[in-house]
Amino acid sequence: MRFLGNIEAKTDAKGRVFLPAVFRKQLQTAGEEQLVLRTDIYGKCLVLYPESAWNRRLDEISAKVSEWNEEEQMVLRAFMAEAEVLVLDGNGRFLISKRLLQAAGINQSVRFIGMNDTIEIWAAEKTEQPFLPQAEFAARLKDIMSRQQEQY
Repeated sequence: MRFLGNIEAKTDAKGRVFLPAVFRKQLQTAGEEQLVLRTDIYGKCLVLYPESAWNRRLDEISAKVSEWNEEEQMVLRAFMAEAEVLVLDGNGRFLISKRLLQAAGINQSVRFIGMNDTIEIWAAEKTEQPFLPQAEFAARLKDIMSRQQEQY
């Protein structure tokens, strides 16, 4: 499942927002009913994971974290503590908690950005400017695409 799109929406007074129809259809086709929402690791946005994508990430992290290493457990704990399980209501809406709205700096207007197997949710005003200037984007992409694939 790969999400693609850049769609603006609005939250209501309670923090509910409609998941864009194009993303809802993909989730329904894949049989995904539960979603996980958490703050992004790097940017000031939220990341919406279909349950299967969340489980893959969690399995990947858990496989590398030792239960006997206190620092590693703190990283896992920090990752898990920011996550909330969501289910779409009958109208295709979900509630974003006040805690997560504040963490992402979201007031009312949001932008959904498809990011491979996840969907990012940004405060719309933070996406008005490009994430990178075009020349810098081109140079960084060239660097990324020309380096050898690293083994993890």
